[in-house]
Order: sequence, then C-alpha cells, then structure tokens
Amino acid sequence: MRIEILCTGDEILTGKTINTNYSYMAQRLGEAGLDVCWGTTVGDDRASLLSAFRQAAERADAVIVNGGLGPTVDDLSQEMAAEAVGVKLVLHEPWLARMEAFYARRNRPMPANNRKQAMLPEGAEFIDNPIGTACGFAVTIGGARFHFTPGVPREMRRMLDEQVMPRLLARAGLRGVTRLKRFHSFGIGESRADEMLAGIEEMALGGGVKLGFQAHYPQLETKLAIRGADEEDVQRKLAPVEAETRRRLGNFIVAEDQHSLESVVLDALRAAGSTLAVAETFTGGAIATRLLQVPGGEEIFVRGLVSRDPGQLAAAIGVAPADFSPEMAAAAAAGLRAQSGASHALAILVAMDAGADGVEAGGAISIGLSDGAGSVVREARLVGGREWVRLGATELGLDCLRRRLHGLPIDERLDFERR
Repeated sequence: MRIEILCTGDEILTGKTINTNYSYMAQRLGEAGLDVCWGTTVGDDRASLLSAFRQAAERADAVIVNGGLGPTVDDLSQEMAAEAVGVKLVLHEPWLARMEAFYARRNRPMPANNRKQAMLPEGAEFIDNPIGTACGFAVTIGGARFHFTPGVPREMRRMLDEQVMPRLLARAGLRGVTRLKRFHSFGIGESRADEMLAGIEEMALGGGVKLGFQAHYPQLETKLAIRGADEEDVQRKLAPVEAETRRRLGNFIVAEDQHSLESVVLDALRAAGSTLAVAETFTGGAIATRLLQVPGGEEIFVRGLVSRDPGQLAAAIGVAPADFSPEMAAAAAAGLRAQSGASHALAILVAMDAGADGVEAGGAISIGLSDGAGSVVREARLVGGREWVRLGATELGLDCLRRRLHGLPIDERLDFERR
C-alpha cells in the first residue's frame, strides 16, 4: 500500500516551525511495516491545498493530512477536503457538545470560532481526539482514503497510534498486533551499536522483529519493531531478542521504553529513601531542570547550585576554592552533601578547551559523587563545541549517578571521549 503524508501550514512551509510531526509519523508507519512513498508540505492556501489533495489521490492508496483543523481563518483542511470530495460541510453535533463540555469544565465560554472545528465534510468518518478540541475525520478522494489529524504533536501522536494506524493496517491487509520496544543508551554511537547487535533479528522465534536506530545526541535509541498474530505471539518473538539486546548493550542502557535517564535516577533514589543535591558549572542548571521535570522529583531533589566560576561555587558550599579539577569536584560533592543534608551529592565541573586556532575543540569534565559509602570522581574529555560539550556533560553526570546507584562501574569509556 502506497502512503503519502501531507503536512499543512505556512509556518511549516517557510521553515519557521520544524516539522517534527512528519518524522514521527513516517517512523511509526515504517516500524509497523507500512511504506511511506511521498511526503508533501503545503501552505495555508486554498488552491494549493486542493491541488495537493487531488495529486495525492491520484498516486497514493492512503493519505495522512496533518494540520489545518483549528478554529482560525487559515485552518482550511475541512473546507478543502469537502470541496475535493464534492460535498458540503455539516455540523457534527456530538463533537460540538464535546467541545462545549470541554470549556464548561474549565469555567470558560467557548469562543464562537471553535464551532468551525465541528464542521466536517458530509459523510465523513469521525476520528476521535481524546485530548484536544480538533477532531479528526476520514474521507475518500478519488481512489485514496484520506485521514485528517490535528497539528498539535501530542494530539496527533495519540490519534495516529490509536485511531489512524489500525485503519491503515486493516486497509493494507496487515493483520495482527504490533509493538515497539525501545532501549535508550548513552556512551555508544550508532555504528558501534549496530556491530554489537549484529544478527540479533535472527533470534526472533518465527521472525517478525526489525531492528532500527535513532541517534539524538547524547543518547541513542535502539528500537525493536515486532509484529505477531496476537499479544502472546508478539511476546514470544520479542522475549529472546529483548533479553539478548539488553545483554549486549549492557551498562550503556540508561532507560527503556517511556522511561528516561532522569526518571531512572529518581526511581533508584526513591527506592532507597535517598535524597540528592547537585552543584553545576557550565551546564546552566540542566541537570536540576531534567530531574525536576519528572513528577515527584521535588520530593527527592533538595538543593541545586549553579555557577560558572568554581571559586563562587566553593564559597557557596563552604569548601576551599580551587580551579577546575577532579579534586575540586570531589570536595564540592562532599561539601554539598554535608551542607544540604542530602544522602547523595553530585558536582560537575567543566572547562572548555581551545584549539590551536582559538576555536573550541572540546571540554574537560570532572564529576564528583558523594554518598554514605564515600566519594568517587569521573574524568572525561569530550570533543565538540560548547553545546555539544554541555549536552554531553549533563548526560555524563546523570549517567555516573545512575551507575553509582546501581552498583555499576562509572568509568567505562565512551565513544565520544577524546583518547
């Protein structure tokens, strides 16, 4: 089955907004065994939209249209879909009632223009949106089935997974159940992970498992896409591949599926009844931010200090001032733990290097960890510019803490380290 993804919006067409919706949809469809043959971006223009709909209808079997379902004058998807089909727009009373109830629960009057979001092409198939005010719908234009989804990413993603993909799979004649298993790792690149996992797909009992990678520095996502007759069949195929992937990637796996490195760290601290204080230079409070974005993080995170100057950091903690060094990192962690009363303390110090021509060539990182068992230090030199080093240093600090909490070695060499 030939599928086209058609994204609408002037902000997408002009590059003012990065089109992450397309990449998500294309990846999810590919993981499910559905082939995306075309990707089209169209602005908020009636003639352009109508032309794009008609062209897609001639070459594709199924089309996902993303965007243009809002209440404003430049949201044109319903109107142009109706024109392409040759029908009028009609009010979908149940959705209007849902929107009115949505606003009533928030003690707000529904703006009059929101009524537009309940106007669908006559005869369209309703597609539910459980978390927003823009419902989706499906219509047939020419020989292609069009599925319309809102541009809000979290709404689109849920509707794609729960509503659109089952329809596409049924249309393609692909029966059964699909699942995506994800491993998040830090410290290894895509090529090395590919070598480490060579031949792993062949371990699936009866086949049906596809290995894939998505690099987004500083992490790498390893994905196992599985198809089976039912949940039991999926689990039977997945189990040996999942176990072997976990064994081969080993300590580099920082989290799985919907979990993140920071949530894994907080879960380990919570399970032990522990608390945490953090001192950061150069990272700008990125470690504290990530920890506090996790629900319940404020119950464990007791103090955070951010400074670019190690002397100011030392003064705030109450330890002897020193330059960026492993000794300073260890002293800062121990001092912060004593001062804050936290059971664990993490200190991260970063000093950027300068190349021969004055261009940044990497950074020296010193990480200090202090807990009831004593203090340890991790040193590293990462290559790259300021943002690359900042991201890597943040990840390395959290990963060292994860390893310490789980009793793993904190000094395993990373692919990103300068030798």
